[in-house]
Amino acid sequence: MILVTGAAGKTGNAVVRALAAKRATVRVLVRRPQQAPALAALGAAEVSVGSFDDPGALRQAATGASAVYHICPNVSRDEMHFALAIAAAAAANNVKRFVYHSVLHPQIEAMPHHWQKLQVEQMLFTTGFDLTILQPAAYMQNIFGAWRGIVEDGVLRIPYPAETRLSLVDLDDVAEAAALVLTNGGHGGATYELVGTPPLSQSEVAAMIGVELGKTVRVEVESVEAWEARVRAAGMGEHERVTLAAMFRYYSEHGLVGNPNTLGWLLGRAPSAIARFISRAKLR
Repeated sequence: MILVTGAAGKTGNAVVRALAAKRATVRVLVRRPQQAPALAALGAAEVSVGSFDDPGALRQAATGASAVYHICPNVSRDEMHFALAIAAAAAANNVKRFVYHSVLHPQIEAMPHHWQKLQVEQMLFTTGFDLTILQPAAYMQNIFGAWRGIVEDGVLRIPYPAETRLSLVDLDDVAEAAALVLTNGGHGGATYELVGTPPLSQSEVAAMIGVELGKTVRVEVESVEAWEARVRAAGMGEHERVTLAAMFRYYSEHGLVGNPNTLGWLLGRAPSAIARFISRAKLR
């Protein structure tokens, strides 16, 4: 039995699908009962309902599990608190295998949500788990946030310069890698960077999208300040807004680049390219 925490989000959904495809028995932890049917449809055999603030619910969720795949809610201010809670529940149930969903280059202090994940990694090193850490790059799926503008206006709107170089990864590849390390031996003690593409400028990304859509797609740069005003008006919380703005400012100065060799080795094939991802996205 593999327990997947944070399973109701897009990452959790993808990991559950990938594990189910390998015929693994999956239990998911979700916060609300209403989330259970969708996860059962993805292949979850069992659903535990509870929050990271409920030690009893966490211990129950970890009962009988052979491994935990821990996903913290995105940009959470409680990253360490939640990781300590699920680690304690796993230890109380003698779970040996623990896989942590981290982020590419967590050692960058200027991006607070990256830095928090580094602190969690350091904590997990002291637990005695058979530990694997996965560090994915920014998801190609984030392009969906700008999809309407791409399709309707031929514009990829971003809050950092067009020349910013980022390495991306298809979430489906991340999920496949997660399923591989959870269902195969030999990955304990490893930290794997999961990167799908070489560093690409945003102009290159726009051009690749345009080729697949058969239209010209250009980059339109929005200032971080304008982005903050827009998402504040849309109701985004203060912590998430400030954290993401810090990330965009870091991207503007330095980008975020990685190397796809490790993911290719894990998958036994080349990671998905943007062209393949966009060709699938057209079917949405």
